[in-house]
Amino acid sequence: MVGRGILAGALALALAAGPGTAAAAVREPQQCVPKRGGMQVGESWAQRRLAFTGVWPLTRGEGVTVAFVDTGVDPRHPQLDVAKSVDLTGTTPLDCVGHGTAVAGIIAGSDRKDVPFAGVAPKARLISIKQANGDRGDVALLAEGIRRAADLGADVLNVSIQTTDQPDLKSAVEYALANDVVIVAAAGNVQQQDGTVVPAYPAAYEGVLSVGAAGPDGRRTNFSNAATPVSVLAPGENITSTWPGAAYEQDLDGTSYAAPFVAGVAALVRARHPELDNVRVRRRIELTADGASGSGTGAGMVNPLLAVSEILPSEVVALAPARPDPLPSGIVAKPAPPDHEAMARAGGIALGAVGAAALVTAVSLVIPLGRRRGWKPGRTAVPGD
Repeated sequence: MVGRGILAGALALALAAGPGTAAAAVREPQQCVPKRGGMQVGESWAQRRLAFTGVWPLTRGEGVTVAFVDTGVDPRHPQLDVAKSVDLTGTTPLDCVGHGTAVAGIIAGSDRKDVPFAGVAPKARLISIKQANGDRGDVALLAEGIRRAADLGADVLNVSIQTTDQPDLKSAVEYALANDVVIVAAAGNVQQQDGTVVPAYPAAYEGVLSVGAAGPDGRRTNFSNAATPVSVLAPGENITSTWPGAAYEQDLDGTSYAAPFVAGVAALVRARHPELDNVRVRRRIELTADGASGSGTGAGMVNPLLAVSEILPSEVVALAPARPDPLPSGIVAKPAPPDHEAMARAGGIALGAVGAAALVTAVSLVIPLGRRRGWKPGRTAVPGD
């Protein structure tokens, strides 16, 4: 299959749903039938481990748009509210595989009192972009899907797909990052049959939040690709999520199911801290993770509560107050010019007052003295008299 100018030999694209999965892409919807999921579901270990419901008093992801490029979605699931579905395959926007529906549920499955399962950011707005109708897809469609997500105003983009480095794919990632999209991508699964371990893209591109998979013991799973530069870990083994047909699946494995947990956390962070750009959102998620625990673990297990609520010193910067606007002209009256004539008049009056005061003082001394002497002149003392 040749897709949009890229030769079929370059289309080594695989969904990171689990180790060793590699089915050919098909365009006939009737050939895509997901395995039947169960109708009953319990609270998963991943939900207990991340404890993201503790963040909900602060935010549930309101006002944030999360897009995911995947196998489509079943919007009829009672826990999924999909705002928009885009089909790039020419088949149908519906999910005939189950992978995309599971990713959507982890990101933003609604919380219901009668169901113990819920997504990380249940109030986030979901956009489904279907680029594969099976376990393999087209790199050109993946690149187009990433660009489409940016054009549709996505704040966060989940890519649970692994492939090789391609110029079109790298260009699409750079385009989305330039449009302030937080890109979360699966670090990829090691293909056990040949033992080849190479970095997975787009997770390995600079600026992408790359996610490895952890098991219930908190350690990196043996299938999580350590050759890919990993930012953080998230649960990726024995995962529970939504499934087509209003069902649930409870034994999902793969880094592609770890990535949407982090995409949901990114939605919570963007909702709580809308002033942060995609670089600082990614940095906040990395700095608040639980700590590295070996190769391929990045900064450790993602921590939703700290990612949303931690006060990072680097984000608390004392800023000088803004320079105030100049006052309108005329609001402050200019002083009147000095009145020299008035000043001279006042000076003369002051001198006259001083003179009058001196005269009164002199009179008050001379008159009593004169009266005592009977107004006779005093004698002048002569030396030697």
